[in-house]
Amino acid sequence: MKVIIVGAGIGGLALALMLHKRGIECQVFESVRELKPLGVGINLLPHAAGELQQLGLLETLQDNAVATSALHYYNRFGQNIWQEARGLAAGYAVPQLSIHRGRLQLLLADAVRQRLGADALQTGMAFESLEHDAQDVTAVFRNRSKGDSLEQVRGDVLVGADGIHSAVRKGFYPERDEFRFSGRILWRAVTYTQPFLDGRTMFMAGHQDQKFVAYPIMDEAAPQGMAAINWIAELSVPSDGREYTDWNRVVDKSVFAAEFQSWNWPWIDIPALIDGAPAIYEFPLVDKDPLPRWTHGKATLMGDAAHPLYPIGSNGSAQAILDARCLADRLQETVQKRHRNAEAALKEYEAERLPATTGIILRNRLNGPEQVMQLAHERAPEGFTHIHDVMPQEELEAISMRYKRAAGFDPSRLKPQA
Repeated sequence: MKVIIVGAGIGGLALALMLHKRGIECQVFESVRELKPLGVGINLLPHAAGELQQLGLLETLQDNAVATSALHYYNRFGQNIWQEARGLAAGYAVPQLSIHRGRLQLLLADAVRQRLGADALQTGMAFESLEHDAQDVTAVFRNRSKGDSLEQVRGDVLVGADGIHSAVRKGFYPERDEFRFSGRILWRAVTYTQPFLDGRTMFMAGHQDQKFVAYPIMDEAAPQGMAAINWIAELSVPSDGREYTDWNRVVDKSVFAAEFQSWNWPWIDIPALIDGAPAIYEFPLVDKDPLPRWTHGKATLMGDAAHPLYPIGSNGSAQAILDARCLADRLQETVQKRHRNAEAALKEYEAERLPATTGIILRNRLNGPEQVMQLAHERAPEGFTHIHDVMPQEELEAISMRYKRAAGFDPSRLKPQA
């Protein structure tokens, strides 16, 4: 079996490594000519970190990330709503890792080249179309490094792992597959500053219409004694009739900073954090409606190409990695049981992963575990003396656990996998 993987993001590269481990030939095709460490910080939750541990990558990742110790939620006055241990401190077998997305992608790309060979990752190859016949699938790529010449690649299976702007998905659904704008904008940046709390905690503050998130990531460029703090400011914006897609552009802090001017608490100065950022990037908070199916013949989708979701609950990259594990397992079964065909494997993968990720898309639209902040704001908009005057402990615990179970990282159910 040969698998054609379109897209060298986190999901596509993880899939290549998992297929290689199972003895299945694959090749990754990426549209950009050179992979660069783009993006901002992400969190690898324990279920995703555990999958990368099975690939022998956990030690390398730990050397390039901050092991998150805890997650705290606050209201807009800095009053504590809920906090919980994370990673090893929460009893998981592996840590939760805060890491720069670009750094993680390059680490995975290096592993693919080392284990599968230099030709396993082809850059500058933009997906154009695919065709099926009785035996296999043929993908057509535009070679951007060779004058945009068209090249054909044949394989048994094609996987669209080409992100939120997926060309493979567009081929399946050319119409009525628009971005769905939440009414909120994110501004993201990294600032070098003094560590806050224990230096390894992630926090979220505010409510649905005004939120701030921050956590440390690894960055060797940080001055001595300083931390690289990855942060996200979020505001609801009035409807102006514009079409919102998934853009990423540099903006000035004046666009949003005034709304957070009073958010200066004893343990962190958010206005100073915003002021200290060398560059701030703007992202509309968008997703897409769940698809009726991902699999079309010998081709399927995974990751953001299959289920773009709001970055709530730290689950985007994690779900792509879980997709990769499931798909690799189903294809391995096809190779081992020769009477089964690849199309059946893709349908089984879809039957397992599509409902699970659809549930996360919908839960994230309802704020996922961040519901605790919204409920606290609705019940006590001017603050509270103690959170239990507003929300009982049992309700807080139930919201946290409900999301962990839906997303696949309930510690009582998460078992080490071979």
